[in-house]
Amino acid sequence: FFQAEDGIRYCLLSRGLGDVYKRQIMTIAGHASALHTLKKSGLDDETIVIAVTSNDEVNIIACQIAKNVFNVKKTICRFKDNNYRDQLDIFGEGIIDISISPEDEVTSHLLELIEHPGADQIEKFADGKVSLVSVKAKRKGRLVGRELKGIKDDMPDIDAFIPAIYRKGKPLIPSGETIIKENDEVYFISSESDIGSIVDEFRDHEESYSRIMIVGGGKVGFSLAKGLENSYNVKLIDSNPEKCSSLSKELEKTIVLNGSATDETLLKSENIANIDIFCALTNDDETNVMSSLLAKKMGAKKTMIILNNPSYLGLVPGFIDIYIAPHRLTVSSVLQDLRDSDVAQDVILKVDTGAEAIEGIVHANEYTSGLFGTPIKDVPCLLYTSPSPRDKRQSRMPSYA
Repeated sequence: FFQAEDGIRYCLLSRGLGDVYKRQIMTIAGHASALHTLKKSGLDDETIVIAVTSNDEVNIIACQIAKNVFNVKKTICRFKDNNYRDQLDIFGEGIIDISISPEDEVTSHLLELIEHPGADQIEKFADGKVSLVSVKAKRKGRLVGRELKGIKDDMPDIDAFIPAIYRKGKPLIPSGETIIKENDEVYFISSESDIGSIVDEFRDHEESYSRIMIVGGGKVGFSLAKGLENSYNVKLIDSNPEKCSSLSKELEKTIVLNGSATDETLLKSENIANIDIFCALTNDDETNVMSSLLAKKMGAKKTMIILNNPSYLGLVPGFIDIYIAPHRLTVSSVLQDLRDSDVAQDVILKVDTGAEAIEGIVHANEYTSGLFGTPIKDVPCLLYTSPSPRDKRQSRMPSYA
């Protein structure tokens, strides 16, 4: 096993390991639900098994063997089919400790972003009471060219905290004197009800959306259409005739179209120039990217896509307005369940830099006693500006007073 800096030993099971061998973790080639493969990994009662293949049945069997044969400490199982996820006990009592669904997470994130025009990323903390939001500063934003503390002058009754700004791809920890520049990626913390007002500080006000086009009738596309059709005008495009027939029966108000999202004639006939949001949600990155580029060229106001392959990330800025990486959401879901119990939430904000947002519980002890009763701005914290903990430096929380 490879001993990581966090003291955890990792082992990866996969039928196709590719260049994973180059990484410093133990790797085993084989079927994840085969007993002899799991034996090779050295499972014991201190092991946490994370079954996240694309096959629900393989994940379930792997967890069953891990618990029944090796009595592992915890199992985390990925599900695509919610019918399984809603009946975990049928697989055996205590067999699956934690279930996750990246597809449900993607749908939830898309709904949040559609409901809050102008926001690029929204993450929930404290049981939904607090939101961490990312917004890109635009030229017409009231705070662009001004000091950050001006937000209190513009909105004296709204509480907001800006923990980080990404400028030209590099992170900086702001103070009240930090001047906001165009294209800064600003992360702020606020209540759900204040998101819209704060977003408007950094960019020109965006009207609510009304017309949405979805590409891909898979689980995410269907779920998104179902969640939007009562409040928005929704059109859904899929290239499979049988799937379109099924979708048209299950969706009540959504217009279902059979065809290719890269068909310029089809997009033109469906008034793509009047579409507020074009969502490309297929399992094929090329289709998502190319259809979104075409839609944008033909007049769609905003594009959102699913991006499964991280290697495409460099192509997205400047062409696609918002992308969601399912693997980022999967990693975030798993991380919060791997942490100690005092970490309530752990979210990967940026896959390429390793930036995380963590919600934790502070207990009174000899190390933390000095924190209680201290203003947040005076609390020392360790700030990581790269994926390596060795690059940490001590700083103070910023003040906007």
